[in-house]
Amino acid sequence: MDLFRCAFAVLLCTFVVSGKPMVRKERVLYDPEVARQAHEDNKSFQYDHEAFLGKDEAKTFDQLTPEESKDRLSKIVDRIDTDANGFITTTELKAWIKRAQKRYVYENVAKVWTDYDLNKDNQISWDEYKQATYGYYLANPEEFQDASDQFNFKKMLPRDERRFQAVDLDNNHVTDKEEFTAFLHPEEFDHMKDIVVLETLEDIDRNGDGHVDEDEYIADMFAHEDGGPEPDWIKTEREQFSDFRDLNKDGKMDLDEIRHWIMPQDYDHAQAEARHLLNESDQDKDQMLTREEILENWNMFVGSQATNYGEDLTRNHDEL
Repeated sequence: MDLFRCAFAVLLCTFVVSGKPMVRKERVLYDPEVARQAHEDNKSFQYDHEAFLGKDEAKTFDQLTPEESKDRLSKIVDRIDTDANGFITTTELKAWIKRAQKRYVYENVAKVWTDYDLNKDNQISWDEYKQATYGYYLANPEEFQDASDQFNFKKMLPRDERRFQAVDLDNNHVTDKEEFTAFLHPEEFDHMKDIVVLETLEDIDRNGDGHVDEDEYIADMFAHEDGGPEPDWIKTEREQFSDFRDLNKDGKMDLDEIRHWIMPQDYDHAQAEARHLLNESDQDKDQMLTREEILENWNMFVGSQATNYGEDLTRNHDEL
């Protein structure tokens, strides 16, 4: 029941319509244009908190003083500097960021594994997942008479089953930890990217025509009830749709165009973040970072994927 209530809360957060602008950039695994503007215009370190789109926001590190943050960051620098020459290169930063990203994904799965592995056989079957996630709804449908609730859950359950079947590569109707990781984090696995694109289309395609038009694209990001004028950033998004999303200029996005939008080719997220961190912190412009340069710009690093958005600063050295 707890898992069901959690799923229900997430669902409400997903479908709620607010009078304030709602930006759902998590759909985009990486948007080069948005990132470029953020890096050029950012007056703070907010972009580094959100550099990798679709990921949950990491825990804050408010419990650490600046001195404690710098001290722990200094220890992490030693781990990043794999050749121990006292300089951090883009390559070393990129490798560390990729490592941190991968660790986050697998730790996230480990945290919830026992909630779904109901019979404790170190596998998760579809029936186990369905029971843990939808069991309360299926056993008590009378509590969910609202038409929107019924529609949402009737939509979610078959979609989860389709995703489950896609990760079950050996077709044995159960998932091991690697397969379940692909189920919870499909964006991290090449063989699941078709599912990610299809689910994105289904989420945004309100009229069910198999495409995403400009109004549907905007409606996924912004909703307001007062009927007032659209904010300026919506005008920019409409231009983005026309110039960069609708590649064949037919007024709508198909699956291929959605893939190009949320999964642009030939762009390495970790490389982009590593270059950004280096460019912002490399005071002597030698294309390398010293410990001193990193600590001088410590606020940016503790808000970056390089430290799992600060969470690594709360870990013991051996946990990294």
